[in-house]
Order: sequence, then C-alpha cells, then structure tokens
Amino acid sequence: MGCCGEPASKHDNQYRNQAAPVNTGIVNQQPGSHPGAQFYEKPALLIPSGPSPPPPSFQPIYQPISGAHSQPWSHGSPSPPLPGSVHHGMMSNVPMNPSMLTMPNAPFDASGLSGSTTFSPPLLQPSPVHVPPRHASTSPSLSTSMTHAGTSTTRNDFAAPLDEGKMSISIDFGTTFSGVAYASSRIASGTIQQILHWRGSSETFRKVPTCLLYDEHGQVLAWGLEAKNASPMPGTIRCEWFKLFLEPRALRDESAVDPRLPQLPLGKTAMNLIVDFLTCLWEYAKEEITREIGAVADLNSADVLVTCPAAWDAKGCDLMREAAIEAGLVQSARAGDIHWRDRLRIITEPEAAAVHCARLTDLHKLRPSQNFMICDAGGGTVDLACYKIIGQMANLEIAEMCARSGANCGSLFLDLRFRELVKTLLADHPAHLDAASLAYFMHSFSQTDKLAFRGEIDDDTYFHFTCFNIQDPHDPSVGLINGELAIPGNLIRREVFDPVVNQVLEMIEEQSRKIEQKIDALLLVGGFAGSEYLFRRVEEKFSGKIKVIARPSDADTATVRGAAQYGLARKAIVSTVISPRSYIMKVKLPADPEDWLKRPAYIKENNASVPICENRLQYLVMKGAILRKGQRVKTKFCKFSQNGRDCNFVAVLYTAESDKMMRYTDEGETTELCKWTVDLSTLPTFQRNANNPQPSGFYTEFELGLEMDSAEVRGVLLYEGQEWSRVVFDFLN
Repeated sequence: MGCCGEPASKHDNQYRNQAAPVNTGIVNQQPGSHPGAQFYEKPALLIPSGPSPPPPSFQPIYQPISGAHSQPWSHGSPSPPLPGSVHHGMMSNVPMNPSMLTMPNAPFDASGLSGSTTFSPPLLQPSPVHVPPRHASTSPSLSTSMTHAGTSTTRNDFAAPLDEGKMSISIDFGTTFSGVAYASSRIASGTIQQILHWRGSSETFRKVPTCLLYDEHGQVLAWGLEAKNASPMPGTIRCEWFKLFLEPRALRDESAVDPRLPQLPLGKTAMNLIVDFLTCLWEYAKEEITREIGAVADLNSADVLVTCPAAWDAKGCDLMREAAIEAGLVQSARAGDIHWRDRLRIITEPEAAAVHCARLTDLHKLRPSQNFMICDAGGGTVDLACYKIIGQMANLEIAEMCARSGANCGSLFLDLRFRELVKTLLADHPAHLDAASLAYFMHSFSQTDKLAFRGEIDDDTYFHFTCFNIQDPHDPSVGLINGELAIPGNLIRREVFDPVVNQVLEMIEEQSRKIEQKIDALLLVGGFAGSEYLFRRVEEKFSGKIKVIARPSDADTATVRGAAQYGLARKAIVSTVISPRSYIMKVKLPADPEDWLKRPAYIKENNASVPICENRLQYLVMKGAILRKGQRVKTKFCKFSQNGRDCNFVAVLYTAESDKMMRYTDEGETTELCKWTVDLSTLPTFQRNANNPQPSGFYTEFELGLEMDSAEVRGVLLYEGQEWSRVVFDFLN
C-alpha cells in the first residue's frame, strides 16, 4: 500500500536494495529511515495461551420432511421427485436455534430461479474442529469440515514446483504510491529485489506516484514521477487516487464516492485509469528487471501477485484481476498454455505485509505460537489483520486469527482535511483558493509536515506555508503574514490529524476485541506508519496491552516485499484465512411452525399444495468461518431441463457483513455479490440425459465448489470429485 516515495537511500541486509544516498526529489512522501527500526518494547514476551474457542458451532442434523422424498438421489441419471414430493426440490426448514441446526437431505430451490433446483449447501462456521481448546499450546488445527449435504476439501495450489527458479513479481498498487518487487531462487540467492529507478528522476525511489497525465483526447502523456511533477498545461488533466473508486461502497453506489476525490476525465472510468497505469508500470518494470538482472528474463511466464486492501469484496478483487489481465501482467507464454490466468494472484495487503514482518524475528522477537497484529496504514486505506505463527520459523507458516478489517482513513485523508482547513481559513481571501494555490499548499504540507508532526508537542508551533499571490493584503487574524500562511499546531492537530488518527485507533481497538487472547506484537507498516504522531498515539493507547509495538525500517515497502516472498515460497505461507463476510443464497423452504408464527405473509402453497416460506436465507459460508487456503466448499445441486438446449444453471450469491445468523431476508442487509452461471453441456451426465430426450424433461445432478482465497472467490464445476470446468461469476452492481 503506498503512501511513500522517499529516495531509497538506506542499506538493507535482508533484501539487496542498496542505493547510494541522494538529494531529496520533488516527490518525497515516504516515511524516513527508522534507525534501529524504532519500536516500543516492554519485558520479555510470554508464550500465549492457545486460541480461544469460537462461538458455539452448529451441528447439522438431517431429517426427512413429510411429503418429500428422503432417499439420496442416485449418481446416475437423476430422476424427477416422487409424486407428492415438494415441487422442484424444496428444502426443509432450518431452525435457527443455536443449539441445533436442522438441515435436510432434500434439495432446495434457489429463489426466483425458474427450472433450477439444488441440494442443501454446507454451513461452515467457526468450530472447535478448526481451533484448539483454550489454553492449548498447539497451533490452530488445519482440519477441514465435512457435512452430509456438502463437503469441504483442500486444493494444493502450492505443490512443490517443477520449474524451480521461476520468477515471482509483486505489484503493490497503492492509492498514492505503487511499487514493484521481484525474486527468483536463481537471482541473488532468492533475495527480494525492488525497482528503485523511475522515469522522471535520476534519484532512486522505493515507490512511484500512482499518477497519470492525460491529454484532451484521453491519451496518456506521462505517468508516475513525470506525471506528478508536470507543470499545469492547457488541455491536460492529472489523475490521482483513482484506486478508491473500487472500494465496495463506491462500486455499489456511485453517490457513495467521496466527493473530495477528483473527478474522472470525461469518457474515462476508474477501470480505464487503472488499466492505463498498470500497463505503464508493467511495461517499465519488464524493461527495468531485464536491465537489472543482465539477461533477458522469461517474464511472460512469471507468477504475478497484485495486492489489494483488506476491505475490498470479491467484486473489487475481480475488477482488479480484470484490469491486470487487460494490462498484460499475465499472458499465454506458449502454445497450450491454457492456465496462464492462474499465474496472476490477488492477495490482501495485510497478508503480504504479515509474511514480510513475520520473518523479522530479531526485531519483533516473535516466536512460534505467538500472535501479532498487522496495521497496514497507507495512503488511501488502513487495513488490520491478526495472525498466529505456526511451527518453526525455518519453515514459516502463519494463520489468520479473526476476520480482517479496513477503512478509508489513510494519510491521503490528512491532505484532504488540510485542504478544507485552508479553504476555511482563507474564505475571505479567494486569491489563494485557486486550484494551483491549493495544490501547492497541500504539496507543502504533505512533503514537510505531515509525517514529522508530533501532536501536542507542536501545539504552540506555527507552521508556515508560502502563498502564490503575495499581492494579497496581510490578514493576521487568519495567519496571512508576509506572503505566508501561518497555522498554529493545535489547530492542525484538532482539525486535520485527530479525526483520522482517532479512527485508526478505534479500528485497532475493535480488531483486538475480535480474539479473546493476548496479542504479542502490533506491527505498523505502510507509508502512514511513518507518522510520528500516529505512532506515538498508538504507543500511548496500547502499550499497556501489547508488549511490542514496532514499525520496521522498511515499513513502507513491507507489502510489496512480502508479496514477492509469498510468490517465491511456492506454498501457502498464510495457511488459513477467516471469512470476512457471510456468503448466502436466498431460498424457498417448506414452512414450519416458526415461519407461521414469525412470517405468515411469506408463506404460499406451491403446485403440490405444500406450504412454502419464501425469502429465507441459506448460508454457504458463515462470517468468521476458518478456511484453509485453497479449500473448496462443495455443494450438490440439481437442475431441471426441458431439453438438451437448456444447459445453463444460474444462481445469485449474496454477502452479509453481520456477525448474526439471519433467517429471513428482512432481518439485515444483504448485498448481491454475483450471478454465477454454470454451463452443464459438457458434463457426461447431462449429455447422457440430453441424448435420450424425455417428454417431461430431465434432471441433472452436479456439484459446485466455492473457493475462498485471501481476497478472491472462485467457483468450479466438479465431476466425480475432479474439476471439470470453471464457473462464470458475473459480479453485480
């Protein structure tokens, strides 16, 4: 995550990114070196107790319902339901009593989907099968659960590679700054390399501004440093901060976009800008990597890892994947390379940072079985996640301990609040409020005072900002003196820093409450972590609870380096993840007494005269479920087809952020995530039925696997337990 751009001038023994000290450039917004890797430490750490048990798990108990066939469907050519059974495979009631979850073996009908029927999906919740008992000294169990109606399996995406030495390239696409790192076991003994030289400067920078300059026809004139430092020219438009348009609320509702963000160029979308920037960054990165390693590298077959904020949902991650592919980050390297898209991985920023920080054991004094929190404070977003170190450090493996969180409260929002403060102070002096003057004020604040500001210590200090229009009369009442705007430190702290810093502190507090066990270290990374005031406030608030509060000297590049290290490892270093939200389907179920009592208006009789309750919710994955990386939640479905041309199964997947399990659609907010379409035409069972047409149509039984990764959600069609084809996800607005 980028809030940085400082010249890369320090020596790093772990990663070979030596660069000689140079003069400060125009763009310099990265935290400076933290000699000795500043950290706050109390007495030696204690081995913590094991993870606390999660909420009580729900054990499915299956029972047949009156009027529905109770025998499992055969795995051959499926037959229609027996006469008198629930029409189109309605599912039995699911009581919400926490002590017992009743789930049937009869299929259910996805609401509103004509001609589609399904078997009941598995319900995954935090369960003792995934987390050891309290006070256990072992790490979280990595077992997966299995249910009668659906199973959960693990797919090994990181088996020992046959192409040892393959290159791993990571891109930290940040709101304000972006970086590129790469690694290969055949280059510099596997140490992480970073691109340090960028167009527009002879100096070295660890990151480059996420900035584009367009002409009036929408063509890219410059990017990075050249775009950021370009003087205003007629017919040009400079674009920044466009990553924030992929934030979940902004994707669902354009009115939710922060009005303080600059408007997009006419005829351009946020996706257009992201593709343009990634294209420029990638083409330059390939040139620079080839130049630095001294040979033509096979970059077309490299694994590419792109980071995204923790708060992004699957739709934002899917758009990021789409943009990366369109920008050419991965492509077919040879004939028959049909899985080339799989070389692109989207991972969360705190996960990448955790991989980097967990290896710095000498600094953070972390040991196996201990817990640590990552606070990735960057330019646009602040992300939080908690992890446990599993096993020995020589074979590093870490497990996520609770659902991650994030919000738009990065250092960019200090800049925006500072701009609003200046506009308020100079409301009676419009000569200083033109776009160029405001941009200059923000630039001065960002480059000199933002990270160095110390809070109450600077309350009596005046911060001076040069004005463009020196002809404007003095006005000491608002701080206009001798061509400068002087603002007292206490006003800057109260109006600019405290609202943003307090939000970060509240997020850390809330994240720490999600796990009922000790957090041994709080590690601050990202460009905003370089803020002296933020770091001091975190120390003051949490030093009594957390023994080590630290920020590594390379905090600003922890994400991009960790992502490259992740790709180099060729295995899932973060072994388990916690589902940050629930994944749900809306269904129609046979009515039970609770439905008659609570929602009689939802009950209607179907064609078989069976009372059916509409607007019910069926959980595929519950928020907080512990999932192993690559794990597939498998669910059986059944589709009715009139003929062989009716081969597409369509359903809608919803998400919910609530920790509470809901029974009805009106009990809380659900969000349409995607429509998933499955083409059954190549499935042998479908083909057998289609080749033997029946006047009354036929049913096809099949199985879908839902894969939950750190950032992405994928679907696969399974046949006899093996992957048959991919499921198309059409992400909804």
